[in-house]
Amino acid sequence: MDRRSFLATTAALSATTFLPYAVMADGHAEPFTFDSAGGPIVIKPIDHASFIMQVPGLVVHVDPVGEPSLYADAPTPDVILITHHHGDHFNMETLRGLAGDETTFIVNPTVYDALEEFQSRATVMANGDTGMIGDYPIEAIPAYNLTEERLGYHPQGRDNGYILSIHDKTVYIAGDTEDIPEMRALTGIDIAFLPMNLPYTMDINAAASAVAEFQPTYVFPYHYGESDIDAFTQLVGDNSEVLRGAWYD
Repeated sequence: MDRRSFLATTAALSATTFLPYAVMADGHAEPFTFDSAGGPIVIKPIDHASFIMQVPGLVVHVDPVGEPSLYADAPTPDVILITHHHGDHFNMETLRGLAGDETTFIVNPTVYDALEEFQSRATVMANGDTGMIGDYPIEAIPAYNLTEERLGYHPQGRDNGYILSIHDKTVYIAGDTEDIPEMRALTGIDIAFLPMNLPYTMDINAAASAVAEFQPTYVFPYHYGESDIDAFTQLVGDNSEVLRGAWYD
């Protein structure tokens, strides 16, 4: 599907559905669509921690991995965001299949070191850095483990989460992290993506506790392995609306 067709489909979807919206078809989720002051934000889950976010004027792929068939109906990304270098978030063969001639990359330093032919198109962001993707501000925030026996998976200072400001909406992509103080201190988050699989990130109790503190309007559990998402939803209660995408682990 080319960009014009994708944008036309997105506009039709946003005009005919209540938001956010998703249905299951052929084993995959149709896009979730959210209103913003500048137009729709469309989020399509792909697999594990991979998803596509289309915002007015820009197509963003987040941590794309997996077979090209997973992305067959998606337009070429303008920007690819990568949180860290682990193989379930970063795969060069997937990137070679997805990237167009004009695709740029936002990556952390360890991914940049392994980005091979795409290095010249990459912007490196470390924790605390700010920048722009298209017309939209982006900030790289920490993503790390707190629990002693998990520190080797995601040490503090290496990996990124990202916060994107899309007109009047703010999107938080946590990456692989536990319920760190930087997450709990967030305010004004409209859409959050939180991992919850052990031993690599956090359990549903820690994730729900963090949600109760920073209270995003909507939260997507992703990178959730065998976690009980029904139980997570009950723990979250009225603190946020839990949305269920078709991330398969």
